[in-house]
Amino acid sequence: TGKMGDKVYKLVTVTEKDTKDVIAFLRKFFFHDEPLNICVGLLDEPGSTCQELEDYCANSIKEGLSLMAVTPANEIAGVCINGAKRRENEEISAMTDEVNACKNLKFKKILNLLTTVNIQSDIFGKFPNITSLVEVRVLSVDDAYRGKGIAKACINKTKEMAKEQGYDLIKLDCTSHFSALAVASLGGYNCVYKLNYSDYLDEDGKPIFVPEPPHSCVKTYVCGL
Repeated sequence: TGKMGDKVYKLVTVTEKDTKDVIAFLRKFFFHDEPLNICVGLLDEPGSTCQELEDYCANSIKEGLSLMAVTPANEIAGVCINGAKRRENEEISAMTDEVNACKNLKFKKILNLLTTVNIQSDIFGKFPNITSLVEVRVLSVDDAYRGKGIAKACINKTKEMAKEQGYDLIKLDCTSHFSALAVASLGGYNCVYKLNYSDYLDEDGKPIFVPEPPHSCVKTYVCGL
């Protein structure tokens, strides 16, 4: 339980029955706020949604590792979508197949970037002794509750949960300057990979993503458990 000003929130595991509420929350905040989503104009049409991103979140929720911060009024104040990766399942071909199968061209750009980051950061290659990790895939806080430490609390709780369940490492790919700052400030996390958006180019040599400052790169942070 954490304090939110004078309000108290509790962190609870997201179950499959919460999926609809969590997706509605993400639709309201994350889908519109995340720098890459804004860059590609993921939800430019009023009332539009991205089914692929919703499916990505819903599938991760099924793993039972995701968390949400809930207020006393039973409203969601923050969401942390997590998933596990195991060395034996880390197939590059499966990752690229998923990207190629994506019908939504805007979301496909984002998936492509995340896959590139995954392959180049090569966490299982860098840490030969680990067999499994938990990754924080989506982290989003309600505008009204920002700056109250909810994101950090979610990351800390995820780390604790991953350790209890026997995972070796926690990993976060931070596409936003603010999420990278939050992780760096926790202590104990190492930045093991960085990709500048200005270096991630299309076939014509132009940057695929040109986010608003201060967002300039993706950083991958890890912490051993």
